[in-house]
Amino acid sequence: QVQLVESGGGLVQDGGSLRLSCAASGRTFGSYAMGWSRQTPGKEREFVAAMAWRGDTVYADSVKGRFTISRDNAKNTNTVQLQMNSLKPEDTAVYYCAATYSQNYGFWSRSSSWTYWGQGTQVTVSS
Repeated sequence: QVQLVESGGGLVQDGGSLRLSCAASGRTFGSYAMGWSRQTPGKEREFVAAMAWRGDTVYADSVKGRFTISRDNAKNTNTVQLQMNSLKPEDTAVYYCAATYSQNYGFWSRSSSWTYWGQGTQVTVSS
């Protein structure tokens, strides 16, 4: 059974930092792209960042220069992290980890391109 479990969310002040982590299990994710999206109440899920299995990265314009995605595909360890710096109140959302076999970067912004999703972790940035 495939599982993606996020951790590291919480409450932080404007300008602060948080590091999210996602542990994937149930299959080998070495050939999968892994990424992060976020969602606020009443809005569609928004792509944040993703990394292909080869290490190529893509970021939403709203987080470029502030967020950094990384991953560890060591044997028996499938984790992806999102380092979030200079956080703003508008970054407040539930953050979801996701995985897809598709390496077509152009489609990553679409939630439908992602096959597996975690349950989400809340990030709240206070002003």
